[in-house]
Amino acid sequence: MTNILMIEDDLELAEITAEYLEKFEMKVDIAHEPYIGLSKLALKEYQLIILDLSLPGLDGLEVCEEIRKKYDTPIIISSARHDITDKVNALELGADDYLPKPYNPKELQARIKSHLRRISNTKSVLAKSVKDLVYDQYKHTISMKGQELLLTNAEFDILSYLIKKEGGVVSREELVYNCSSISEDSSNKSIDVIISRIRQKMGDDPKTPKYIHSIRGIGYKLTQ
Repeated sequence: MTNILMIEDDLELAEITAEYLEKFEMKVDIAHEPYIGLSKLALKEYQLIILDLSLPGLDGLEVCEEIRKKYDTPIIISSARHDITDKVNALELGADDYLPKPYNPKELQARIKSHLRRISNTKSVLAKSVKDLVYDQYKHTISMKGQELLLTNAEFDILSYLIKKEGGVVSREELVYNCSSISEDSSNKSIDVIISRIRQKMGDDPKTPKYIHSIRGIGYKLTQ
C-alpha cells in the first residue's frame, strides 16, 4: 500500500480523490489545514504529497518550502490558481509537478504512478556496493558493514567517487576535478590528508590497507 498525504482544504474533493486512489492500493491521509499536514509528515513516512496552494493560515508555496527543508518526498501541486508565476514559484521551491484544477482523477493517478516509478528506479540505480561498503546516493550515505560512516563533505565526495569507479585507479587531479567540495587549487598533499582521514574512519591500516590502496605516482584505488 502506497501512503499519500493530501493537504487540501476542500474536504469533498479530498474525500472523492482518496476514495478513487484506494482502487489503486493508495492510502490517502487528508489534512485540511497546512500545519496539520506538516505534523502528519513528522509522524509518518509518505511516498508522495498532493498539495493545494490556497490554504488557510499558510500559503501552499510556503508549505512546499517548509517540506523541502526536511523531506525529499515527491510533491504534486493541485491548485485552481492558474497564474504562471505560481507554477514557476512552486517548481523553484521544490515541487515535482503542477496539476491545475479541475482535473480528472485518472490523470492524477497516472502522474502519481509516474513519480513513484521514477523514485523507485532512482533508488535502485543510485545504490552501489564495493566490498564492505554501501554507497546510497539517494540517502546521501556511505555505510560500512551496516554502520553509516560519519564523513565530512570532502571525505564523502572522495570515497563515493572511488566507489563509483569500481576498482579503477583514480588520480589526485581527477578527484579534485570531480569532487565539488574540494577546492580546485587543493594540492596533492591535501588529497592525501583527506584519504588518511577516510582510512582512519574505516579502520584501514595505511601500511597494509585492505580497502584504499595507494598507486605510486598516480593516486588511489578502492579494492573490490
